[in-house]
Amino acid sequence: MTLSTDRPSPPMHESNLRGLTRLHQGKVRDIYAIDDRHMLIVTTDRLSAFDVVLPDPIPGKGRVLTTISNFWFGRTRHVVPNHLADLPLERAVPDPIERAAIADRSIVVRRLKALPVEAVVRGYLIGSGWKDYQRTGEVCGIRLPAGLRMADKLPRPIFTPSTKAAKGHHDENVDFAEIEAAIGADLAARVRDTAIALYEFAAAHALERGIIIADTKFEFGVDEQGTLTLIDEALTPDSSRFWPVDTYAPGSSPPSFDKQFVRDYLETLDWNKTAPGPRLPADVIAKTSEKYAEALRRLTA
Repeated sequence: MTLSTDRPSPPMHESNLRGLTRLHQGKVRDIYAIDDRHMLIVTTDRLSAFDVVLPDPIPGKGRVLTTISNFWFGRTRHVVPNHLADLPLERAVPDPIERAAIADRSIVVRRLKALPVEAVVRGYLIGSGWKDYQRTGEVCGIRLPAGLRMADKLPRPIFTPSTKAAKGHHDENVDFAEIEAAIGADLAARVRDTAIALYEFAAAHALERGIIIADTKFEFGVDEQGTLTLIDEALTPDSSRFWPVDTYAPGSSPPSFDKQFVRDYLETLDWNKTAPGPRLPADVIAKTSEKYAEALRRLTA
């Protein structure tokens, strides 16, 4: 699926396609039915932090996420198939005005059965993993060496799944046994091994371009034959923590190319991390937009 080379679309908090039926509105993506085999995914400029959708869109964010995901989809087919379909956008959205509004932020995908798991892979100790480690010395039931600091590189990448929460609810870290119980031991093992392989491949590519992928989240589905398939997004600033190599130092939360910048700002507020989310200052919006764009430039140059 190629992106439009026309002028970028204006900031979009919500899409509204009159010619298609909207099936689902997620934290960032709006999903529409095309036919019984295909769907349209429109990536808006909404930003979700602490599982709350914030009221202010981040200009250019949807275009960046779509471009980066397509970049990775094209380079990881040797690891796992993905959900991109061959159906042209012109057939899915024939109205030229509607199509122009979403051309740089949408993909046509195959309909698959989504698995109820967030496939999180961590290469570094940060975020909720760091908090769990401080309490228990473990992350999702995986015992880690003593004495690790915030943002330390782990001895090897670890699979630390979480539940998939609905919009407005928080994901919950779980151990591997709960994933086995939810989807079966064989499929759980395939999800784990595939997610780690994807992370290792992408982390090596990113490191050559000055970016550390500290952790990332994948989502998978299966087709009628049970083929494991990468869906949703892949290795974007929304689903990953991207750190600049040249400023990385363990012991504190490194500066980042992702929405951690917004999370850090929100942590300074008197906010209970429930909806409605607070408005963002103009400078935070602009800086966040710049960070997303820089991640795109570095990864895909």
